[in-house]
Amino acid sequence: MKEKSKLTVARGKEILQKMTSNSVLVVGDMILDRYIWGSVDRISPEAPVPVVRFNRQTSVPGGAANVARNLSTLGVKSTVVGAIGADEEGEILKELLRDGEIDVDPLFKIKGYPTSAKTRIIASQQQLLRLDQEETLQLDDSDLEKIKKRIFRELDGRIGAVIVADYAKGFVSQGLLDFLRDECRRRNIWLSLDPKPAHSLNIQGVSLITPNRKEAFELAGIPDEHKRTVCPLEDDLLRRVIRRLREVCSADSILITLGEQGMLLCKDCENVIHIPTVAREVFDVSGAGDTVIAALTAAVTSGANLEEAAVLANYAAGVVVAKIGTATAAPEEILKTLSMEDKE
Repeated sequence: MKEKSKLTVARGKEILQKMTSNSVLVVGDMILDRYIWGSVDRISPEAPVPVVRFNRQTSVPGGAANVARNLSTLGVKSTVVGAIGADEEGEILKELLRDGEIDVDPLFKIKGYPTSAKTRIIASQQQLLRLDQEETLQLDDSDLEKIKKRIFRELDGRIGAVIVADYAKGFVSQGLLDFLRDECRRRNIWLSLDPKPAHSLNIQGVSLITPNRKEAFELAGIPDEHKRTVCPLEDDLLRRVIRRLREVCSADSILITLGEQGMLLCKDCENVIHIPTVAREVFDVSGAGDTVIAALTAAVTSGANLEEAAVLANYAAGVVVAKIGTATAAPEEILKTLSMEDKE
C-alpha cells in the first residue's frame, strides 16, 4: 500500500485534450434534479419549520444523466441509454441533455412511468429538504430485448467505454448487466459500474467498480464500525473489505471513494493506493460520485494509466464539491486545481 501518485499539470492537460476524441456510452437510471432556491428569515407560526421565500427554480440532469453531463463537460462525446416517462419531467430532462450535446436518441419513453425526479429546497447555501418522485421501473422481456438491440447498435459504433450507473430505479437488471459485460469483453471495451448494494446483482467481471465507503462495506457484507483512522491505509477493517470485494466482485479494479479522506484505488489486495482529497471547500457532495466515474473512465480510455486516471478524477471531484447542487468539472477548472496543488 502506498500514498498517491503525482500527476503533473502537463500530463493532466495531455489526458484532458485526448478526451475530446473519445465516445462513451452511459447506461442507467435517468433522474431529473430540481432545485428550489430561496431565503429564510422566520419560522412558520403553523409548525416549527422554516418559511422559505421562493427565489428561483433550476433543473439539471441527475443519476446516469449526470454522468453523461460530466462527460460532455470534459469534451467527451456521450450517449445515454435509459428510460424516462411520458411526462413534463421527462421532456425537461431530455432537453437539458440535448443542450449539453448529449445523444438522447436511445432514450426509451415509458408510458405510465413517472420520470424519476429529486427536488431539493436550498436556502442560505444549505439544503433544507429533498422530495423524491419515483417508482421502480418494471421492464418485461420484450423491453429488455429492445434495449439490448439499441445498445448493440451503439457498441458497433466508435464507443471507447461503457459506464453503468445503477441507482436501483429498475432500468439496470441482471440480464442487461450480463449482456453488457459479455459484449464489452468480446469487443475489448472498458466497462465501469457504479453499483447499488440495495439492488442485489451479480457484478462480477467488470473493468471497474466505484462504490463509496458505505456501499463497499454493504457489498462486502461487513458491518462498518466507523472506527476510521487518520490514514485509510492503516484501517484494518477497510483492508478486510477490499479483500472481500476482490473475492465477491472479481472486478479488474476497485475505486472506493471516502469523502473527506479521499479515495482508495485497489488494483489487487496488496497494491492499494491512497489518494487524499484535494477539496479545499465542500459545499455539496451531490453527484460527486458521478463525476469520479465519468472522469476516471474518460481518462483511462484517453491513454492514462489507472493511477493517473484516479488522481485526475480526484481533482475533478474536488472541483464539484465546492459548488452547490449537482455540478460538473470543466477541464480548465481541473487544471487550475491541479496547478495550485503542483505549486505546494
